[in-house]
Amino acid sequence: MPGETLPRPWECNCFAVRSAARHVTQFYDQVLAPAGLRTTQFSVLVRLKRKGPLTINGLAEEMEMDRTTLGRNILPLKRDGLIAIEPNESDRRSKELRLTKAGEKRFQAAMKQWSRAQKQFESAFGPRRAADLRTMLRAVVASELTAADEGSVRPVGG
Repeated sequence: MPGETLPRPWECNCFAVRSAARHVTQFYDQVLAPAGLRTTQFSVLVRLKRKGPLTINGLAEEMEMDRTTLGRNILPLKRDGLIAIEPNESDRRSKELRLTKAGEKRFQAAMKQWSRAQKQFESAFGPRRAADLRTMLRAVVASELTAADEGSVRPVGG
């Protein structure tokens, strides 16, 4: 439409966050590649290592991820024997994910690569800026953004 102002990519919050996420994810994927894991897979192993066995729904919630997306991410981990999916002892209808011995070994190898990526990131941006970025991103995740109602958006830090 004539006269319509198109959004500039550098002014769009969503574009900026998604571009940065893709860039950082590609970097971490490259650094984790020698361990045979992608960042999404590494994140699953980290959560299972930290929390112990979790149901699929519990893990999806922990990772701020929908169950379908998580399902796609756990398939290669199960195929490679890094995680086991078994009926939950307290509720046989639900499935529980747990780290296997092979998964533990792969996790340890990947931790070395992840530490390298962290050091490189902080070297490029500075430890304080990297910490501030993580704090700001956690605040974004914790915000109550919803498309339903303008009044439901709570200011970050307020």
